[in-house]
Amino acid sequence: MNKEKILDNLSNEIQSCEMCDLAKSRHHALPGEGNNDARLMLIAQAPGEVENDQGHMFLGPSGKVLDRLLDQAGILRTQLYMTNLIKCHLPKNRKPKHDEIQACHTYLDQEIYVINPEFLIPLGHYATRYLLQKYHQSIPSKHKFYQLYGSILYIQNQKIYPIQHPAALLHDENIKDALEKNYQKLSVFTHHCKWFSVCPMKYYYNKGVLDRKWIELYCKGDWSSCVRFQKEEQNEFHEDWMLPNGKIDERLREE
Repeated sequence: MNKEKILDNLSNEIQSCEMCDLAKSRHHALPGEGNNDARLMLIAQAPGEVENDQGHMFLGPSGKVLDRLLDQAGILRTQLYMTNLIKCHLPKNRKPKHDEIQACHTYLDQEIYVINPEFLIPLGHYATRYLLQKYHQSIPSKHKFYQLYGSILYIQNQKIYPIQHPAALLHDENIKDALEKNYQKLSVFTHHCKWFSVCPMKYYYNKGVLDRKWIELYCKGDWSSCVRFQKEEQNEFHEDWMLPNGKIDERLREE
């Protein structure tokens, strides 16, 4: 069975789901939508009121913010797969309950498995918290949780990039600069570093002397922050055995 057919079947299952009480109050249960071969999967918390009424992702006020952020980053919705942790609207936009997450997360798990994106991009607290639990990571305290936003995590061969939900900007204009910076990074993730094919890091990795995390976090991740990339762009000399973070690995010098 091909990917499209699997997702169609999953969509039908989600739309007819009655595994929790949210089925009694919803208008539409929202399956994910977008590019089935996307490198980036955005995972929000739950549909809003407008989405619940019209049956599609990000149509309300937060959708307008998202569209602006994506436009600034040069990203089209057609490049993304977008979905929710909870597939039904939460009355009065309240927080999801434990039993609702337990009932619904298997749908998200199936979407992740089928789409197999290079980046999982949870938007906000609950989507991020769920992915940390899914990949058996400790949950930061409430006061430190925000520090996750804008940082790539590489866990069990999966890249996760938590960022604020676009709705956060509707409640706090003070985060505008940080939020825009984090969304701007999405454009970096749409393709690998242009120097990767000739980069010594690829050579060392293929030889088995460099940990895969360097490739995933930089060459195939945030290559814009790679010191090697920056020096290459400025035509500045740098040692072949310099790591992407700028540190010299003398061990590689011998290879």
